[in-house]
Amino acid sequence: MSTNNKIIGITGGIGSGKSVVAKVLISMGYPVYNSDIEAKELINSNTELINQIKKEFGEDIYSSEGLDRKKMASVVFSNPNKLAKLNSLVHPAVGKNFDNWVNKQKTKLVFKEAAILFEIGIYKSLDATILVTAPIEKRISRVMQRDSVKAEEVENRMKNQWNDEEKIKLADFVIDNSGEVMVIPQVKETLTNLQIL
Repeated sequence: MSTNNKIIGITGGIGSGKSVVAKVLISMGYPVYNSDIEAKELINSNTELINQIKKEFGEDIYSSEGLDRKKMASVVFSNPNKLAKLNSLVHPAVGKNFDNWVNKQKTKLVFKEAAILFEIGIYKSLDATILVTAPIEKRISRVMQRDSVKAEEVENRMKNQWNDEEKIKLADFVIDNSGEVMVIPQVKETLTNLQIL
């Protein structure tokens, strides 16, 4: 991995708005690697990973269009062991992809956006972490609107993530995306602090 870059993690529970913070950073000229988007891409393009997933979850987990996401979701969100198994296959592939990406970046600060940065221990290999927070009710309504799903489905997904209290203990910076405080000034202040790390 390139030693010239400081790697900063951006995380937050589902619906907290980490992508809002990522968009602000991108608009300011900083590179942001979106782990979730890259994982979805690799799941359908990385032959080795596809074969591992088929071996674990059965050939029919893929259709001609690629991974059957609904089928996979119904398997993993109700079974923590299966979810852990899927993560153990996907994360090394994403990690390798991320390392290659970092080496191509020219800025001092690079950002890695990932939903479960703390849960799977990625944060330990980063220079600093930013946690994006918002009240649970607000997060549920955002995801219901965004994904056209019921509250129960959002709550099920939330069960696989730590709560904010646990994450705050590990985060270096916290950005409040409740809607009560402006996000951009918080991002600018965080960047100022990151420059002097």
